[in-house]
Amino acid sequence: MAATTITANPANFPVQRLLHWAATQPHKTYLTQPIGHGVVQDIRWGEAADQAARIASWLQAQGWPAGSRVAILGKNSAHWVLADLAIWMAGYISVPIYPTFNGEALAYILEHSEARAVFVGKMDDSASLRSVPDAVVQVALPLSPTGVKGVFWSDLLRSHAPLQNVAAPEADAICTIIYTSGTTGRPKGVVQTFGAMAWGIESATRRIPMSASDRYISYLPLAHVAERMLVEQVSLRFGGHIFFAENLDTFLADLQRARPTIFFSVPRLWVKFAQGVFDKIPERKLNRLLSIPLLGGLVRRKILKGLGLDHCRLAAGGAAPMPADVLGFFRSLGLDLIEVYGMTENCGVSHATLPGDRGIGTVGLPYEGVESRIDPETGEIQMRCPALMQGYYKNPEQTAQTMTADGWLRTGDKGRCDDQGRLSITGRVKDIFKTSKGKYVAPAPIEDLLVTHPDIEACAVTGANLAQPLAVVMLSQDAAQRCADPQAQQRLMQSLEQHLHSVNQRLEHHERLECLAVVSTLWTPENGFVTPTFKVKRDRIETAYGAHFEPWAQSGQRVVWADAA
Repeated sequence: MAATTITANPANFPVQRLLHWAATQPHKTYLTQPIGHGVVQDIRWGEAADQAARIASWLQAQGWPAGSRVAILGKNSAHWVLADLAIWMAGYISVPIYPTFNGEALAYILEHSEARAVFVGKMDDSASLRSVPDAVVQVALPLSPTGVKGVFWSDLLRSHAPLQNVAAPEADAICTIIYTSGTTGRPKGVVQTFGAMAWGIESATRRIPMSASDRYISYLPLAHVAERMLVEQVSLRFGGHIFFAENLDTFLADLQRARPTIFFSVPRLWVKFAQGVFDKIPERKLNRLLSIPLLGGLVRRKILKGLGLDHCRLAAGGAAPMPADVLGFFRSLGLDLIEVYGMTENCGVSHATLPGDRGIGTVGLPYEGVESRIDPETGEIQMRCPALMQGYYKNPEQTAQTMTADGWLRTGDKGRCDDQGRLSITGRVKDIFKTSKGKYVAPAPIEDLLVTHPDIEACAVTGANLAQPLAVVMLSQDAAQRCADPQAQQRLMQSLEQHLHSVNQRLEHHERLECLAVVSTLWTPENGFVTPTFKVKRDRIETAYGAHFEPWAQSGQRVVWADAA
């Protein structure tokens, strides 16, 4: 197994990297945090190490046993990262929690992990804090909401001297327990070690080199493994500069301030970027301009500069399949958009396309040291590497179901490999359903076709035990607003009906959709229809709309308005 060529060097563990950069480039900016009204706070490497060491000193003073769990709840911020580092520096295990989790999920994670304390950062809605058990100490980070019942980061910095003589942990010591947002059931705590995370960074960056000159913008949840690895861990490993986004309204300005050299996003945002460009320049006209020598280069640079991506040397998409036309569009601008594939259970390190690879529809080859195979009976993708989890926390039964007897991770995804070994994701093993005609339908490929319509932002193909499947589609916010005008709504219905006909022409007869049920209400993590990384929760869709599936299918309408149900 090629993994033996890569080692997890303790000098590359996160706290050791922080101390290295604090010693070698103490005055270089590490974190840039917006604090409102266009004002930002820069935190240099030396300052970051000092703050983390002071908070670690307070943590150790609590007298908790080594390996105690400490949670972090909040939106991305500079102090989220510093809290993570302080927890590790104190010899404890960090437990990141999505700020969009409701009170029930928050209470479950804090109790299940036996967290001693929770750092509370930026939050849009602090109502869930009422569910924090009294025994859990709350620490208010800068920019945290009012109502945190505990101590304040700023007070702890003043009252504690920096922790001294910080030792590197063992490679097999637990680093973090990441509770997956999950599309079904309660969150599961994925146990990862320092060695696994360090190995994952070493493997991934052999394919995609990073350096101290790289800039990142952190806006996808740090509680998710992708942002934690690609932004937090990579910046620590190579000494890069992290910028943070203030909020959705300022995101473009934040992006333009950062001018990231490395930029990762979910397909939903890449689609929005493309639609924003086409709103200003119709696609046909833009393609014509791009084809003109010299002028095309000027247009490309202007578009990328407007997006804040003119310095981006590597752009990536993940968490869901990237529409082929979106990939093609950004590549026509000269942005080398690659696709990555991974899971919390493998530190996000599994497959990626290569820079310059113009293939469409694959997630590329395994990273160095990663083995991959397709189960011949189920078509499930299985993989193994040294970045695999130790298991699910306090859940040996689920761990046993997820790992094969010979140590391979069951991903739950179906896939196939081409003759070059490149992997394509074809759906989820458990998402496949059977119609009343006894035919099996895989929803993912159909959903990939549906979201190519510019006004469809998300969708779910469903219909178990119906004669034919149907799709519930969520409109983009712009399209939903246009539908307030009855004439605009009628035009959209006609456009969606034409799109449905076009999609059905590309499907097998048993896969063809009976109708589209249109939703104008946004699916958000807060209302539970999507995960924090915007994966649609299929069971939530079916619970909310399932009673209407049969009437919609029998209505004879090709497009129905689900909001009226």
